[in-house]
Formats: sequence, C-alpha cells, structure tokens
Amino acid sequence: MITRDEALALFEKYNKSESLKHHALSVEATMRAFAEKEGEDPEYWGIVGLLHDIDWEMFPEEHCRKAPELLKEIGTPDDVIHAVCSHGWGLVSDVKPERQMEKILYTIDELTGLVYATALMRPEKMEGMSVKSVKKKWKDKRFAAGVNRELIEKGSEMCGIEIPELIETTIAAMSKVSKAIGL
Repeated sequence: MITRDEALALFEKYNKSESLKHHALSVEATMRAFAEKEGEDPEYWGIVGLLHDIDWEMFPEEHCRKAPELLKEIGTPDDVIHAVCSHGWGLVSDVKPERQMEKILYTIDELTGLVYATALMRPEKMEGMSVKSVKKKWKDKRFAAGVNRELIEKGSEMCGIEIPELIETTIAAMSKVSKAIGL
C-alpha cells in the first residue's frame, strides 16, 4: 500500500488549487471517520478519499479516466484505482461502486461540498454545526446548486446509511480538520 505522504505528494503534483486541496482533505477525513464506523482501515479509506480527484484540476475532461495513469506513478494498487474511478460512476465513469467503501466515497464526495458551503455561510464555520442546519440548506436548491442532491440520495440507498447519519458523520469528520480545510 502507498503511504499518505506519497498520496499527498502525488495529489499536490497534479492539483495546485487551495479549494481542491480543501475538498480532498475533507473527503479524506470523512472517509477515515466512516472507516472507523465500519470497522475498516481508516488509513486505507483515507488515502482513497485523498486521491479521489487526482485528475480533476489538470484533466477535467478526462476525470476518472486519467486517474489510473497518474496513480500508477506511485504504484497505487488496483483496488485503490478502482475505488477512485468508481466515485464518478454514472457521471464520468462506468466503473460502478461495489464495495461499501466505494459506495460511501460516491456519496460523501458531494455531501462534503454541501457541508463545506454551509460552513462558509456561518460565522462560526464548522463549530456547532448541526444536521438540521445542513438539511435546511439542502432544501434550498439554489444554495450550493452544483451539489447533486439526487446522487447523495442514491448513494445513501446504495450504502444503506440514512442521510442524517451521513451528514452527522461528515460534520464531525470535517470539524476535526477544520483548520486544514480553511474553516
């Protein structure tokens, strides 16, 4: 398995945007939290979360298709590559999320964006954020309009985790890294 340092260095090689790094760190933290809840390896799930958008900034037209080539640079295992590619299923990839980890990644990729946008609107950012505050923003389709709420709902069904629990775990995870993600 590759190390987090190797994964972060590769991510930073292909992604210079601060906002994209904040997103990757948000997804990494959230994947770690879900791994702990599922009794799985947080390091492994976290690395998948960190690398999931490896090709987004430099190769947006090839998102999830260029990723395998980039990930091979550091000897990334095939199961990690499959997981990374599966998060774009039905949008930019035909690689279907099969394992629970992949289904959660598919779901929380969008959800972290909604939680982040909600935090930006609050003076206290992540501190004291509740499921209720995120659900309120969820209902306003104009708020964070780029967040695909239907995908989150579909992912919730796929992974068998109710939306309030998904939101609660995501808030808790992102709160732990709030400084690193600019919140």
